[in-house]
Amino acid sequence: MTHASLPLALTQGDPAGIGPDIAITAWARRQQNGVPPFVFIGDPDVVASRAALIGVEINIETCEADNAIEVFERAFPVLPLPVGFEVQAGQPHVGAAHATIKAIETAVSLTIEGRTAAVVTNPIAKSVLYEAGFGFPGHTEFLADLALRQTGKAVTPVMMIAGPKVRVVPVTIHIPLKDVPTALTEELIVTTCRIIDTDLREKFGIAAPRLAVAGLNPHAGEDGALGTEDRDIIHPATIRLRKDGIDAFGPLPADTMFHDAARKRYDVAVCMYHDQALIPAKALGFDDSVNVTLGLPFIRTSPDHGTAFGIAGQGIASEASLVAALRMAGEIASRSRVGA
Repeated sequence: MTHASLPLALTQGDPAGIGPDIAITAWARRQQNGVPPFVFIGDPDVVASRAALIGVEINIETCEADNAIEVFERAFPVLPLPVGFEVQAGQPHVGAAHATIKAIETAVSLTIEGRTAAVVTNPIAKSVLYEAGFGFPGHTEFLADLALRQTGKAVTPVMMIAGPKVRVVPVTIHIPLKDVPTALTEELIVTTCRIIDTDLREKFGIAAPRLAVAGLNPHAGEDGALGTEDRDIIHPATIRLRKDGIDAFGPLPADTMFHDAARKRYDVAVCMYHDQALIPAKALGFDDSVNVTLGLPFIRTSPDHGTAFGIAGQGIASEASLVAALRMAGEIASRSRVGA
């Protein structure tokens, strides 16, 4: 059975955020936007109340993953996971944290079991989850832990933001900027780039990926005059990668990597810290970029934005990034096979 014949597992995210809004809108406009079938893992009462609030008339039908594709054509398919209280749009509550976490766990289990093709996650509010005792910096790290628990194999998750104009990967992610030089190692860069190379080949169908590796310091360190990390850590990493047959080149001055002509020379920009990667990615494609987690034993995509509590329930949240995430998950799944 191919992944393409299975639904995607779409999590609710924080139920007080715009996750329900954009899921409803994506389904309502599924034909014009080419949205592949999904099963929404969340609270049907939240879906019903939010649809009424944003003025979208939909039929809601609870189901299992196994019959979600059949349901998808006639109704919004929900694998029911009650929050346990009445959720108010735009008002996050720690009491919803358990359901938010359970939805992610369920989506991963269904996908690893071969009952859904991929995991697509709606935005979570990390501060709310931390208040409930959530012990991970974010989605990415939690997904890696779930993969370990369910397969017994440790993985190294790699966050890639993929948009219509650029793909970027930050080597270090959710850490303070002052800690980046210490966290940055030759081995980390090499490991990250190997995962990128493998997944761009296997999941994105790029036969010979080109990896442009950014420097850490201004002007890539000016051969040590503006910092030694580029010379002593990043450059040796690219040499090792090229010896492995991976087309990685750098370190490159980050301020000249993202103009139109420069982007034509690579398939992904490998950056040294969070904002070095995400600022250009969001500037070039804020509404239609997708967060993809590489290095996992399953496909995972997500909209590249947050919960947006301030506009939840107002009917003005754009579903564009979620649609892009759903479509990308479907496209990757179409190249894969269950158990492959």
